[in-house]
Amino acid sequence: MRFHTPQSFEQAVAIAAAAAGPTRFLAGGTDVLVQLRASIVTPQDLIDLKHIPGVKDITRTSEGGWRIGIAVSGAELGRHAGICADWPGVVEGMQLVGSTQVQGRATLVGNLCNGSPAADSVPGMMAAGAKVTVIGPNGSREVAVEDIPAGPSRTSLQPGEVISAITLPPRGLQGGDAYLRFIPRTEMDIAVVGVAVNLRRDGAKITEARVALGAVGPKVMLAPAAAQALIGSTLDDASMAALSTAAIAASTPISDKRGTATFRKDIVGVLVQRAARIAYTRAEGAAK
Repeated sequence: MRFHTPQSFEQAVAIAAAAAGPTRFLAGGTDVLVQLRASIVTPQDLIDLKHIPGVKDITRTSEGGWRIGIAVSGAELGRHAGICADWPGVVEGMQLVGSTQVQGRATLVGNLCNGSPAADSVPGMMAAGAKVTVIGPNGSREVAVEDIPAGPSRTSLQPGEVISAITLPPRGLQGGDAYLRFIPRTEMDIAVVGVAVNLRRDGAKITEARVALGAVGPKVMLAPAAAQALIGSTLDDASMAALSTAAIAASTPISDKRGTATFRKDIVGVLVQRAARIAYTRAEGAAK
């Protein structure tokens, strides 16, 4: 195995593009190192991205959003007052990834690129409308987070491509988001169901919404019909029932030792309503 410490993303891409065998990028390492120890993958080239300037930075964008470096840990994200205020749902999801020790290393990008349908941080990013900057042999491009997952342990990234940053949009007025999950234990477990809701209000009425679901399909996904059920409503009983029905209809879960498909559908219908109420309340606070 060859270990590389490139000083730029362009160098990292060049190394990956020239590699003849399996490669892995290393940011936090909480997934890659576990895979190495379990012999799930043995890359010929391991490319450590932590030496690239800016990968640990969180900065404001010119539009008023946030740009998050790929090596920013969950612990660092949770200590950032600005992101916690603007996007608490994104932070909530990331802070559910692993233990306190894991939080010191785990990253949003690593959780996204691991390709798990149950990834806790991904629904919140999708619901927020986050984008990632992808750098590869053919240059740089901006990609919506919802276009990255491609199935269990798979992403849409092409050989030699690497994500260099995540961008969260401006929060704006009267906006709120939330992430909730169900697990069998009280902590440090994989989501049986995960739900993120992001919405915007005009007074009491919801004018915009995005709903993302995790662990109820082959990848984390948006649920447009569930979001549409919220728009124009004030979270009345009819809209909440429509929200639950749409989220259940969008779900295609499996049955395994952690829960049946029927159980997961029941849970997603409950969690999406709870997450919507939290987001709605947070949006009210954001108006003050």
